[in-house]
Amino acid sequence: MVTANTELGYNSKVEGGVIVSRADAAINWIRTNSMWPMPMGLACCAIELMAVGGARFDIARFGAEVMRFSPRQSDVMIVAGTVTYKMAPQVRRIYDQMASPKWVIAMGACASSGGMYRSYATLQGVDRIVPVDVYVSGCPPRPEALLDALMKLQDKVRREPAARRLLSA
Repeated sequence: MVTANTELGYNSKVEGGVIVSRADAAINWIRTNSMWPMPMGLACCAIELMAVGGARFDIARFGAEVMRFSPRQSDVMIVAGTVTYKMAPQVRRIYDQMASPKWVIAMGACASSGGMYRSYATLQGVDRIVPVDVYVSGCPPRPEALLDALMKLQDKVRREPAARRLLSA
């Protein structure tokens, strides 16, 4: 769906059905409508993450229905739940195996800040091991909150300079 404020344009007076756009706008439009999540369901938030894939909430409307359990085929890591110090190196390893560009959503209070757990075994926020782009509050957050976070991430990706990133890589 192309809205009026995007940078894609169509001129019906030009023959051959030509669409004129900037490379950044076209690349980011493709990226925002084909985000493939890597679900890291570590605790109770994972149940809400599973609900988002169901018919009632339908994450497919946002182009993110392809839940990939291989880090090499995904570009959005959704960390859902409590991250322990024992699990932290594996989360980081999976993040490192993801292809660039990659983004992270911290889902729930535990993934965002350690939640109610102030113990020696619990990481106080996944942002200590991976860079987080969007935080979802709640314990556990509703599926609608995850969809809202996905839309916020899509807005962020839409504004990124994609062509410069490709040239510098």
